[in-house]
Amino acid sequence: MTTDEIRLARAYLLRVAEPPAPEVVSLVANVGPVRAAELVRAGKAADDETGARRHLDFAERDLAEAAAGQARLVIPEDEEWPAWQLLALTNAAARGVPGMTGPLGLWVRGSARLDDLVQEAVAVIGARASTGYGEHVAADLAYGLAERSVTVVSGAAYGIDGYAHRGALGAKGSTIAVLACGVDVAYPAGHTELLAKIAVSGAVVSEYPPGTRPARHRFLVRNRLIAALAAGTVVVEAGRRSGSRNTAATTCALGRPLMAVPGPVTSAMSVGCHDLLRTAGATAVCGAADVMADAGRISVDATTRSDEPPRSTDGLDRVMLRVHEELPTRGGLSAERIAVGSGVPLSRVRALLPELELLGLVQKCEAGWCRGQG
Repeated sequence: MTTDEIRLARAYLLRVAEPPAPEVVSLVANVGPVRAAELVRAGKAADDETGARRHLDFAERDLAEAAAGQARLVIPEDEEWPAWQLLALTNAAARGVPGMTGPLGLWVRGSARLDDLVQEAVAVIGARASTGYGEHVAADLAYGLAERSVTVVSGAAYGIDGYAHRGALGAKGSTIAVLACGVDVAYPAGHTELLAKIAVSGAVVSEYPPGTRPARHRFLVRNRLIAALAAGTVVVEAGRRSGSRNTAATTCALGRPLMAVPGPVTSAMSVGCHDLLRTAGATAVCGAADVMADAGRISVDATTRSDEPPRSTDGLDRVMLRVHEELPTRGGLSAERIAVGSGVPLSRVRALLPELELLGLVQKCEAGWCRGQG
């Protein structure tokens, strides 16, 4: 079975199954994409999710149209697939979190490798009806992140999203626009030029096939990808009922850091941010340095003086440091006890321990987890 056959099968399934399509994703996991496509075409599987479209076998056309628009379909079988980032969706689905199914594939417009772009990435999102204050903060924050070689992920909407993308581009950095339509569809139309610029150094990404028009429900489905592709999410401005609150909730469900920018208490566009700070466990951030401390890796020279020897934990953010400091040098602790002791949610602890293990800072022992030799 060739990669081309697998890509065709996944392109077909992306056309006939409206994301997040948990039945189809489960079928692919059990029998593989080629066999899953055969069963769906024959009407023998996942009929509730594919019955209305299974006759639309446009895989070859979709791939050709994407190529004509300098886009491609990236699939889990490709080396550039961001497996580590998207694993959080699979894990959340396994815990029973609704709507957290991982994508069958991602249509990508732009020449940069997707896995490279998201290796260090932060989502910056917010209200469409933004204020001058929010627009200034979003652009400045994104500029600072891009200066630190962090990719800015957002949704290309008017308002905060657009200013976040522009801020990253202004620093000659990379940014990713995750769309709720096909990557060949310029939405919003006023951002046609912006999307073209994003694709030059970053990527325009969607799980919807070429030609797909935006729809209200697709924005909510799209939001899980913004949260998953980033190491953390910053909400710059949000009304009480803003769609950014959905992305924020997904960020928490994935065990990723959630941050919010405080605003004037009199501003309706900061009400959502203040609610996140008060009730959702969001961390207040005022600039790129704050974001890096909570979601990114702080460089050694930013945390130590040049005349001091570096420590093995100098590259850890605040949350990782709390988890590490809770670990004993002798014996071991379970993830549950580490969560209680550090005050870090259990889901986040379970996600961080393997990462700390890769850094040589923790190790698995008979009694649970203890400090490593790093």
